[in-house]
Amino acid sequence: MLLKRVVVTGLGAITPLGNNVNDYWKNLVSGISGSANITRFDASNFKTKFACEVKGFNVEEFLERKEARKLDPYTHYAIAASDQAIIDAGIDKEKLNLDKIGVIWASGIGGIDTFYKEVKEHSHDEPPPRFNPFFIPKVIADIASGVISIRHGFRGPNFATVSACASSTHSLIDAFNFIRLGKTNIIVAGGSEAAVNEPGIGGFNALHALSTRNDSPSTASRPFDKDRDGFVLGEGAGAIILEDLDHALARGAKIYGEMVGMGATADAHHMTAPHPEGLGAINVMHMALEDANMAPSDIDYINVHGTSTPLGDVAELKAIAKVFGENSFKLNISSTKSMTGHLLGAAGAIEAIACILSIRDGIVPPTINHFTDDPEIDPNLNLTFNTAVKRTVNATLSNTFGFGGHNASVIFKKYQ
Repeated sequence: MLLKRVVVTGLGAITPLGNNVNDYWKNLVSGISGSANITRFDASNFKTKFACEVKGFNVEEFLERKEARKLDPYTHYAIAASDQAIIDAGIDKEKLNLDKIGVIWASGIGGIDTFYKEVKEHSHDEPPPRFNPFFIPKVIADIASGVISIRHGFRGPNFATVSACASSTHSLIDAFNFIRLGKTNIIVAGGSEAAVNEPGIGGFNALHALSTRNDSPSTASRPFDKDRDGFVLGEGAGAIILEDLDHALARGAKIYGEMVGMGATADAHHMTAPHPEGLGAINVMHMALEDANMAPSDIDYINVHGTSTPLGDVAELKAIAKVFGENSFKLNISSTKSMTGHLLGAAGAIEAIACILSIRDGIVPPTINHFTDDPEIDPNLNLTFNTAVKRTVNATLSNTFGFGGHNASVIFKKYQ
């Protein structure tokens, strides 16, 4: 069958670098770190005392206080980012068929903040403990998708994708497939996470996954640096409006770019460690290129998973070398997690936004905090260290890999 073309018509972002797309992008290109000492709780007894927190966010700009209390922070971020994207896309709910507008929203963990606080508060209650009546709706990972749908009256496909750090990339993939198969016209896709709290920091510390560079939080996330020691936990949300091209043109929507390919694979190797040769990553990038009917030489920029872990960074670059061959040295590669930290289930969405804007503006955001070359990494790779690079960007690939061996890649290109 003839597949429909899918374009990007709206963007929204709540990030450690800014609470809208413009601020996020400006600070990303400027190489600003969003990492600082944790203010959300007393982290003095934790191995890691810093994170990339969302700053200056006021949920009451989007929700009345009474309604906000019924929802976990991960849903607050989801509402804020999706509202921005819907406004940016110029979606007129009075004129469009709401049966053909869907929401596919991701979270790797969901309402962990609510879960922790409720259990902590009621752990010493006399039986039976009295939990908040909104406890379960606040916690479940699909509630953000449902709330966005209810808020706007969108009656199309509605569900959550959960695949750890690949979650929001999978939301984009599902949205892409629904639209190009002609099942719906518009989908609000993306993801949100709010895990900068005691169980988030404590749990990842127990896995030895987080950096413990407490003396220098702003330089702690250093992908591909010889002295990297783990990722920095981030939080926030990214929203992308994907739309059938014909539908977008008919309503006169602005178009940021076109989504043209997707890949989804599994490592089938280990719960938390990547395949040492990057097998799943190799397969997922091959799949995305094949789906887009593109050659490796067509890609100008790869936004890598690049979390700043000793094993993961090297495995991903090995995979890129296998897939792209000599073209590996002609394209730009960067890890924006060096600035945003790792937003877990929301990472894929905000990194896809970075890819889309790099096409629009002809700028590749940097990998900051590079100090010492890693002898295991080919020095001929252009990892866009420390400073953004201006270049023509016609096509980008974005990688996200999640605990459990989940791999997802998406390709965007300039709309023509």
